Amino acid sequence: MLPFMKMHGLGNDFVVVDARANKFEVTPALAKGIAHRQFGLGFDQLAVISAGEAGSASDAHLTFYNADGSTSAACGNATRCIARFLMDESQKDALHLTTDRGDLMAQDAGEGLTSVNMGPPQLEWDEIPLAEAMDTLELPIEGAPTATGMGNPHCTFFVENAELIPLEDFGPRYEYHPLYPQRTNVQVAHVAGPDHIRMRVWERGVGVTLASGSSSCATAVAAARRGLTGRKVRIDLDGGTLWIDWRADGVWMTGPTMHVADGAFTRQFLESLAS
Repeated sequence: MLPFMKMHGLGNDFVVVDARANKFEVTPALAKGIAHRQFGLGFDQLAVISAGEAGSASDAHLTFYNADGSTSAACGNATRCIARFLMDESQKDALHLTTDRGDLMAQDAGEGLTSVNMGPPQLEWDEIPLAEAMDTLELPIEGAPTATGMGNPHCTFFVENAELIPLEDFGPRYEYHPLYPQRTNVQVAHVAGPDHIRMRVWERGVGVTLASGSSSCATAVAAARRGLTGRKVRIDLDGGTLWIDWRADGVWMTGPTMHVADGAFTRQFLESLAS
């Protein structure tokens, strides 16, 4: 029996395994099996909590897997959900987490909200990465989207009305664009008011999701760079609202979290996915 937690941030849902005491190896087959919403449990991302490196200031290390079994260096909403769980457990109001993206600081924002500093955005073509050198503000793609790295690659289209874009067709068309050798998350967004953005997202390796934290950060950065908004914005997603603040020390993301349930995978299910 392997315990797990089910969490979500604005409907962006996660299966979380706490492996601080017992090491847990994830294979692509295992991640895909758990992700299946009929034959498994279902998630947008699988997150594994590991103990922080000995002698470091880290409270925990987080590793993320997409629904197709691929890995992701960053997952903003999952980081916020896990930070809330760890803060409640430890009675701390601030944490130092590590991910493949780097060191991330989290804190209690009050009123049931949790903030995470997702770090400075990656704005150079080779950091995102793109396939060749170019201006990342307006890519040579129809619609002139903006490229941003938040530990994972993003492609943000500013459109007249994000509600009218058929993401099921639009998203995969650009997820696999040759300019993005590691594929990309795709956002469609429009400015809804002063420092207020409406955004929808297609996540690489997942599909349409109700929310995405790293996508929200990337969209806020892209909007500020293009002079469409300031550096502090409200972003309305299909699943709810996040608040993004691009500060000198990084991009801070604040929003609600939900710990839905605890459970355990059976030996029969795990053995059926062994590879």
